[in-house]
Amino acid sequence: MKIIKKILLVLLVLFLIAQFFEPESNEGDIASIGTFLAETNPPEDVKQILKESCFDCHSSVTRYPWYNKITPVNYWLADHIKHGKGHFNVSKWNEYSIKKKDHKLEELIEMVETKEMPLASYTWTHKEANLTDAQIKSVLDWAKQVRSEYNLEAH
Repeated sequence: MKIIKKILLVLLVLFLIAQFFEPESNEGDIASIGTFLAETNPPEDVKQILKESCFDCHSSVTRYPWYNKITPVNYWLADHIKHGKGHFNVSKWNEYSIKKKDHKLEELIEMVETKEMPLASYTWTHKEANLTDAQIKSVLDWAKQVRSEYNLEAH
């Protein structure tokens, strides 16, 4: 029994020490989303959906929950954000070519249509990010409209 207590004590000390280390935060300027919003012109309802369900992981602006202060949870969140921004980053929208923008919207459509996005691990703690069928339709209609405009520009 003494060995279990020692192991638990060591784990507790390591956990406490770990709290002094944290990953870099993703708290950029909200203006970085401006180009994406201006260019794609989502209706108000879609803009709200994007804010609640997408921007935390797919932009340089993240609204962190209280539990982000706990290591190792903060590293797990940072990894999700890193991967999310790697696939689709609205804060870098102005750096994408028309072809790449079209492709990113094509991926967005596919991921929302198949309900792979937003991630279940995100919606567990962000209930407002759960999309209804009507919200999914709104996002898909908007994204398809923007894609059609990019296709016209490309030709």
